[in-house]
Amino acid sequence: MKTKNIMIVGVGGQGSLLASKMLGHLLLNQGYDVKVSEVHGMSQRGGSVVTYVRYGDSVASPVIDLGEADFIVSFELLEAARWLPYLKKDGQIVTNTQQIDPMPVIIGAAQYPENLTEAMREAGAKVDALDCLSLAQEAGSAKAVNMVLMGRLSHYFDLPEEAWMQSLEAIVPKKFIELNKKAFALGKHA
Repeated sequence: MKTKNIMIVGVGGQGSLLASKMLGHLLLNQGYDVKVSEVHGMSQRGGSVVTYVRYGDSVASPVIDLGEADFIVSFELLEAARWLPYLKKDGQIVTNTQQIDPMPVIIGAAQYPENLTEAMREAGAKVDALDCLSLAQEAGSAKAVNMVLMGRLSHYFDLPEEAWMQSLEAIVPKKFIELNKKAFALGKHA
């Protein structure tokens, strides 16, 4: 199988690293060679966090270059737009519609861009935008956005739901498993 590339992007503290660990676990269990690389910006201060997940028969490098991502999974709308140049022409964006103001917006030096979903579509991207924060809160915690996104992403993979659940159970702390399963289901069926 040709190598597939997934970028998980967000803002520090949103749970993107847990999502990438779950995805890596899932793909390893399916028999793929998997490389996961975490790139931290100022993650503890609300800066960009990017994780590369590459899988296939044989993966040489964990890095994804411009125009190579099959999927961009984004925890925040502006982050999806920021990383758009990395998406393949026929690639898919799965994004939370939540908007978190970056520092230039907070200090008044810039405005948060409007109509980002439409702009990404006009640029040729396939965009699946969902209010993951509301679904996570419905599941029981705003911190479950990552599992809502994983549930949504599962639509684009021909893998049994049981495989996703096995990886969720292996990665998520036991006391949060039921909440995260609910969040995954809400994302999958939204």
